[in-house]
Amino acid sequence: MKGIIVKAGCVASFALLTACGGGNSEPAPTAETTAAETAAPAAAAAAPAAAAAPAADNTDTLDGTKFADMTGNAANGEKVFVQCKSCHVTDPGVNRIGPSLAGVVGRAAGSIAGFAYSDANKNSGITWSKEKLYQYLEKPARVVPGTKMAFAGLAKGQDRADVIAYLETKK
Repeated sequence: MKGIIVKAGCVASFALLTACGGGNSEPAPTAETTAAETAAPAAAAAAPAAAAAPAADNTDTLDGTKFADMTGNAANGEKVFVQCKSCHVTDPGVNRIGPSLAGVVGRAAGSIAGFAYSDANKNSGITWSKEKLYQYLEKPARVVPGTKMAFAGLAKGQDRADVIAYLETKK
């Protein structure tokens, strides 16, 4: 039985690798291939680079929702915040993998003394308004490219508004 599971895992890994582009469908370059011919595919592959981060004062979301259109519920936000607890706490002065989120609303990004923020976060110029947090919680790496925060984000606008309402109770 163990052998079957191992083989199935190998087949699944191979399928995933080829589906993600791990297989090479381009023919190998030959002596006749010119430098321009080999440079063109590389340039094309580099073209869809990551979009620039929104400006520090920009609060547009990917899903088009706005914080102002939401009514946050702190009790629901506490439940959603469970996802954040492996890295963050709301106790003042207590940092874990991520910084304490006590008093985060209105605080400058990267400003808690003693916490090792990424340069991207420290130099973002962001002040964590409710609107900016709403945008950030949707997809953190979009708002602060280079952030150490590995969280993918909260897809539902209501969940983001609820977490912010909860964080506002934690001064």
